[in-house]
Amino acid sequence: MEELKKITYLSKLDNSMQPALFLPAEGNEPRPLAVCLHTWSYGIDKAYDHFLERCKERNWHFIFPYFRGPNKTPQACGSDLVVSDLECAIDFVRENYLLDESKIYLVGGSGGGHAALLMAGRRPELWTAVSAWCPITDVAKWCAEISVMKPNPEDRSYDYDIMDACGGDPAKDEKAAKEAAHRSPLTHLPGAKGKVTVEIGTGIHDGHPGVPVSHAVRAFNALASEKDRVSEEDMEYMDKMEAIPEHLKFRDADDPAFGPCKVLFRRISGRVRITLFEGGHDLLPGPAFGWLERQTRNAEPVWESGEFYDIKPTELTK
Repeated sequence: MEELKKITYLSKLDNSMQPALFLPAEGNEPRPLAVCLHTWSYGIDKAYDHFLERCKERNWHFIFPYFRGPNKTPQACGSDLVVSDLECAIDFVRENYLLDESKIYLVGGSGGGHAALLMAGRRPELWTAVSAWCPITDVAKWCAEISVMKPNPEDRSYDYDIMDACGGDPAKDEKAAKEAAHRSPLTHLPGAKGKVTVEIGTGIHDGHPGVPVSHAVRAFNALASEKDRVSEEDMEYMDKMEAIPEHLKFRDADDPAFGPCKVLFRRISGRVRITLFEGGHDLLPGPAFGWLERQTRNAEPVWESGEFYDIKPTELTK
């Protein structure tokens, strides 16, 4: 069996060689691919084991791209270079290994959830299915939210990362606001409606601090039919109260794949599903991969995530 290795591959937009961690599947038949994404502040040096383990279990190709590293430079944070890097990661696998074109998956949480939904919006044709957890979906909005959440307004935090990436404060600078919008999934997701299968998940206690739940819900709304969208009033309640309004509470039998992270709210509309669960800024690898492995290109979505087998969720850095 081959060992996990660091490779470089061509990113065509700027003709640069970009790093990634990679482990090919075994055997002489085409195999699925999982493009797995690092969080906001990380590169490829840590926080990939929960992805790698599940790709090994399924004998999938695993790739963990750098996509310009932590989201604090103009080259990173949802830039056009990021889009090229993630698109070309698939090309690398396709050109060098046997790839099952019907099963190309994208998964990430927090900053990786941001990038996953951005790619769903900008390149929906690439993916069989996208699994996004605790995503940042409006870069300018999160910049303003973080500036309020910080105990000390002068502390450097994610808001400064955004200002460094966008060239200024989106709330005060028109050019920076345009950059933030271009780097935000919400700008691009409406064009992906019905074109790619997406699952969005987040813990109800996220945003205290972290990424407010409404970021995930707004992404669902962008992909959902108008009749299925969640109201501004209900989103405000979720963010403030860390709870689900009574009329939206999940009434079905609990989803076994989520184990102790009880499903609190769930809604399906077309090719998108949102799940809010008992938890915080967490990615649940079991449900994520249990759901992904059931999806096939050009088939109807399968809204099942298997049985629970993870002891605890993977708490995400931002």
